[in-house]
Amino acid sequence: MSTKPSERSASAQQTIDILYEMSQLLNTQLDKETLATCVGLIESGVNPDALAEVIQELRREGAARAQPSAE
Repeated sequence: MSTKPSERSASAQQTIDILYEMSQLLNTQLDKETLATCVGLIESGVNPDALAEVIQELRREGAARAQPSAE
């Protein structure tokens, strides 16, 4: 199965586009770059559940920092 690099690149881009559309429908609030990074991490063996937990924790921390301190 020898595919040209341009064909692989086009296929990868199409896959990311489809995943991005799905993520928009699911309201994940992930941009294409972040989504592509997550896909790459999962393809490298990162546990998807653990990755989701990290993303949620980072969002919680970001939201907490965005709130004004009660002093």
